[in-house]
Amino acid sequence: MNPRKFSALLWLVACSPAFADDGFPACLLALQNQAREARVADWIVDDVVPVLQQQERVLALDGKQPEFVQTFAQYLNARVTQARIEQGRILYRKHQDFLARLQQKYGVPGHYLVAFWGLETNFGSYLGGMPTLDSLATLACDTRRAEFFGGEFIAALQLLEREGLQPGEMRGSWAGAVGHTQFMPSNYLRYAVDGDGDGRIDLWRSEQDALASGANFLSQLGWVPELRWGREVRLQPGFRFDLAGTGKRRPLLEWSQLGVRRSDGGRLPDSELQAAVLLPAGADGPAFMVYENFDVIMRWNRSESYALSVGHLADRIAGAGPLQQPPPVNQRPLSRGDVEVVQQQLNQLGFEAGAEDGIFGSGTRAALSEFQRSKGMVADGYPDADSIEGLQQAAERREGN
Repeated sequence: MNPRKFSALLWLVACSPAFADDGFPACLLALQNQAREARVADWIVDDVVPVLQQQERVLALDGKQPEFVQTFAQYLNARVTQARIEQGRILYRKHQDFLARLQQKYGVPGHYLVAFWGLETNFGSYLGGMPTLDSLATLACDTRRAEFFGGEFIAALQLLEREGLQPGEMRGSWAGAVGHTQFMPSNYLRYAVDGDGDGRIDLWRSEQDALASGANFLSQLGWVPELRWGREVRLQPGFRFDLAGTGKRRPLLEWSQLGVRRSDGGRLPDSELQAAVLLPAGADGPAFMVYENFDVIMRWNRSESYALSVGHLADRIAGAGPLQQPPPVNQRPLSRGDVEVVQQQLNQLGFEAGAEDGIFGSGTRAALSEFQRSKGMVADGYPDADSIEGLQQAAERREGN
């Protein structure tokens, strides 16, 4: 049998539910075979991989990311704090000359880089303490996302070899992200650069390497120079909330005609620039207009709450004031189980919410908005108590027919 096919087969067997209790050693053997096929150094394959330990805490944390279990107010208010804004401004001034050079080279303004730094590790004050190789091996041997984390595990081994690191030096988040800007190993290999000119790339110890790597990463993801991420806007009475959503872009000129204004009440520019309107807390919360660079931020982290927080923190670091319409703090967060039920009910009723994965993303929001509109509710796509109750009643009626 082809060695690559054998390795893949062994990995699938090791990660199958039947081997859930004793499959980790067998999975490590499969990972060793993959590492050999990837031409990882023998000393790493033979000495490092076999002694890795399964991390139960990683399995417990997987699926509990705050992006998916907090309301927008909880998420934003915990991350865009006054202390973080002030520290971001201090560091922005400290690195101002270096950040200006990065902007000239990569097209990414420095206040965005500092904002990413702030959200990822609180400006390097906490880089994560989990053993990276053990964490990635644990996730690679879990059936849910084995293929993705298996690739990241091999990338981490290649990184260990390329940068001359010791396994104990590689520590980071429970999901395997490392350094000041929390790069996954594959992104470290592809996009990390030597920012301080010392001849090596060290995202753990070099702030300049981390900032330069962030700039290169965003540039490669498609950052548009001279274009901001988005802005807070004000919606006029009668605005059709079902028009909101990341997949519903229109020119600024059309948004202006539909009743969207700047947050100070002024008119939007008469421009053909494409934008979408987002309502992360529903009709009672703030409204945002987002541009192409918002999509770039989403490629760094697929959470709308994260991307909005990066954009707002960047604005605050650059001197902007707080939101004109803060998000309401009395909204109740949904658990992943709650979201799965909502997705199941929407799909059963013919409103396509996509995968029933417990993640309240843009697809689920759009499906809920369609349901709300069909029932004469405020079609903002927000899962408030009335919408949840109406959805449950509609699903029960359908089951009873």
